[in-house]
Amino acid sequence: MTSQPHPPPTVRVAGATDAAGISALLGRAFDDDPLWRWIVPDDATRVRRLAGLFDLSLRVLHLSHGGSEAAGRGTAVEAAALWDPPGHWRVPMWQQLRQLVPLFGVLGRRVPATLRTLGEIEEHHPREPHWYLAVLGTDPVAQGNGLGGALLRSRLERCDADGLPAYLESSKERNVPYYERFGFRVTRELALSGRGCPPIWLMWREPGTWG
Repeated sequence: MTSQPHPPPTVRVAGATDAAGISALLGRAFDDDPLWRWIVPDDATRVRRLAGLFDLSLRVLHLSHGGSEAAGRGTAVEAAALWDPPGHWRVPMWQQLRQLVPLFGVLGRRVPATLRTLGEIEEHHPREPHWYLAVLGTDPVAQGNGLGGALLRSRLERCDADGLPAYLESSKERNVPYYERFGFRVTRELALSGRGCPPIWLMWREPGTWG
């Protein structure tokens, strides 16, 4: 008996009703990420805490911009890309202050280290207009089915049509060649100052560039 092939990935704009599902899958997707393992070192609670953190960022920042997308091979959301359009990647200070209490509820004593680290990364963010890929993740059980690639092509083809660059920070070195296949190039390996904090790779893509 032969197994039925999975349908090809479909990509659509993510909405508020997707927030819980996207947050949960991203929590699982980033459980083995070096930077997030440093930020949330407790193995027993990491997935839950990361899901809470992604839920906050989705509802407060990314979804309101209308650029985030979800992907799956059926009705379930199996992967997501959180994009911010040109000029909207920075979180305003008033918005950061409003989120301090819920952030402490998610990260507890790791909030100061988290904010210092994310602030340090933000200092190196390019200022010229671009689309910012803040997060790209696929549920571990669905990886290897082209979902991440479908999400990247969906936005990057529109970046090319509009003549706009794209930017991301990869916190996992083995993902660098993957992004290079879509035209991203490393501009800097950034060593972060937190004790024991792993580096990240800053990556830029000019429009019309494919690996």
